[in-house]
Amino acid sequence: MSLFRSSAAALSLLAVLPPVSAQASPVIARASGPFEITIIPAGVPEKEGRTVTARMALEKRYTGALAASGKGAMLTAVSDTRGSAAYVAIERVSGTLAGRKGGFVLQHAGTMRAGTSQATITIVPDSGTEELSGISGAMTLTVVDGKHFYALDYALPN
Repeated sequence: MSLFRSSAAALSLLAVLPPVSAQASPVIARASGPFEITIIPAGVPEKEGRTVTARMALEKRYTGALAASGKGAMLTAVSDTRGSAAYVAIERVSGTLAGRKGGFVLQHAGTMRAGTSQATITIVPDSGTEELSGISGAMTLTVVDGKHFYALDYALPN
């Protein structure tokens, strides 16, 4: 197919979509509070070269606007260089969010280099259930004086 025909096909598809202003805007909200986490080894860590890899089970208890439990699986890679590591995880969250009952799934991806960490934690699209159906958003985690806190920025359809 020529570039012209591909562009024309794309434009004709866009022409049938409603304008952005006509689409329902989701309500953006923030839920925050403390959480407790238990990390349980799920197998024997493996060392190869400079890195240890391991599987873990996660259990969390969220309080505050998100009153829920979380269960998940995590994979980690820890370098022999102090402060360098990475993890990925999938976590199923069930409970209530701002009084709405249901659940959703979080996808985690994080790295740490020289003790400085960054993580991306997003709600898996179309994973919301019950009154949280259609939820989207992202979460950040912080640790202050050894205590864990979450902030969940989310949107729900009107």
